[in-house]
Amino acid sequence: MAPLVRYARIWLAQIRYTIMRELMFKLNFILWVIVDLSWFGLQLSFIQFLYLQVDSIAGWDKWEMILLVTTNMLVQQIFQMFLMTNLTKLPELIRTGKLDFFLAQPASAQFLVSTRFFELGSVINTIVAAVVVIIAIAHLQTPISGVGLVVFPCLVIFGVLIHYALLLMLMSLAFWMTRAQGFINAYYSVFQIARLPREAFHGPALLFFTWAVPLLLIANVPARTLLHGLDGRDLAGMAGATAILVALSTAVFQAGLRRYGSASS
Repeated sequence: MAPLVRYARIWLAQIRYTIMRELMFKLNFILWVIVDLSWFGLQLSFIQFLYLQVDSIAGWDKWEMILLVTTNMLVQQIFQMFLMTNLTKLPELIRTGKLDFFLAQPASAQFLVSTRFFELGSVINTIVAAVVVIIAIAHLQTPISGVGLVVFPCLVIFGVLIHYALLLMLMSLAFWMTRAQGFINAYYSVFQIARLPREAFHGPALLFFTWAVPLLLIANVPARTLLHGLDGRDLAGMAGATAILVALSTAVFQAGLRRYGSASS
């Protein structure tokens, strides 16, 4: 337990430092919160517009779709709060040699690189997403699974870790390509697939986005578990995909570190 306690203290110290730094630039903090909430509002407005024309999409009615999209927003904001901002800075650290600073610390370089900044604005957006999830649940016509409510937070964490592993592998390409910032925009676009119903996909696309790049597990499995109860195959698939991707992303990052030449070489 001692290493876990030590890393928890390091993480809390980094969070305290980031909060103090963010509060020095209050206008920037407020603007980012407004931008994220506006994007979330646009997604919900689009759903409202769609369901003025149809009763269901891929078997999901309006409030079920709101639950799915909001679950994706919840996962995305937790990921952004703790991890995403850090990973997007990795190519710049490699290019400038500033990664040396993390390698010189008496802690895991991957841990430090992944957690050094905390996105304070995402706290508010996470709370808003959680509130909308509760509102969606209250409007559903079918009873919510009690087991689903218990398992839901764990599945959300799995979703965050899937995002983390995929983006870490993508950003680690900077060890070989030097400039990998362009991949960030690609990931922003592709991870929007996570908010779509899995039933809307068929054939190779369904297999690819369920098992190769499992974006369709991130929000679909937690939302379906709330709606229909625990599915053993979904739980096993999401847990297995999470474990494999986290292990693979760690291996890719470590392979990149072995290639890294530092700022002096």
